[in-house]
Amino acid sequence: MQVHPHVKPRRTGRLAAAATALAAVLGLGTLATPGAQAADNPYERGPAPTTSSIEASRGPYSVSQTSVSSLSVTGFGGGTIYYPTSTSDGTFGAVAISPGFTAYESSIAWLGPRLASQGFVVFTIDTNSTVDQPDSRGRQLLAALDYLTQRSSVRARVDSTRLGVMGHSMGGGGSLEAAKSRPSLQAAIPLTPWNVDKTWPELTTPTLIVGADGDTVASVSSHAEPFYNSLSSSLDRAYLELNNATHFTPNSSNTTIAKYSISWLKRFIDNDTRYEQFLCPLPRPSLTIEEYRGNCPHTG
Repeated sequence: MQVHPHVKPRRTGRLAAAATALAAVLGLGTLATPGAQAADNPYERGPAPTTSSIEASRGPYSVSQTSVSSLSVTGFGGGTIYYPTSTSDGTFGAVAISPGFTAYESSIAWLGPRLASQGFVVFTIDTNSTVDQPDSRGRQLLAALDYLTQRSSVRARVDSTRLGVMGHSMGGGGSLEAAKSRPSLQAAIPLTPWNVDKTWPELTTPTLIVGADGDTVASVSSHAEPFYNSLSSSLDRAYLELNNATHFTPNSSNTTIAKYSISWLKRFIDNDTRYEQFLCPLPRPSLTIEEYRGNCPHTG
């Protein structure tokens, strides 16, 4: 796994090691370093994950939500912000999610509370038009993130340096466009994506592409697989093909999509290596997974 240039380096482990070495030289035994382990990753949120916890319909955080009128924003069509109710853990990473062609926010709304309950601020959006193309949807995702971090009522809860994008169908193609335009994004998850542009070698954002074996709208052979294959081999990337699924599977609550989306967002937006176990070794084919490819991330 490459070191993502936008993740701040963690130095606590080195400081602890240096303190221990100094103590040994001075004959003082092991020096205590209070809070060193907790401070090792300041972006870590929530309890240690288990398979059950990331497959659950709700995570450890209670969730609140607020509606954003299209009349109060520019650059996108409004939407709904879902966020952890408590402020005791400080700020959270955030993700904006776009619906697909002819679709509305309601088609991807299930992801809002599902992801927010795991410790993210999530903005499910409407687009300016239901027929907007992927490049427009990419710009709208970025406009939504800018609104979220700069003007929204929950902006104080968001860490503006830790942002990601998701989208379904043309919204998935839009998430690729957004990551291309703004390399500082730390995660992108296109869901059964569609785009006329098949090659994305310039992306530097860790990207999980989700395809469906039964997709007849954006077939994996014409969209998801070429997108994945075009990503740089040095990029943190993965391709999850759902088994017995269709183009519209991401429009309904889906445990497999949620499980790996949560793991990907936690690993790359929160730099939380506790979620490494769900991504590495690579998941094997199952009743819900047709295939899974990727660069196996690793700790360190």
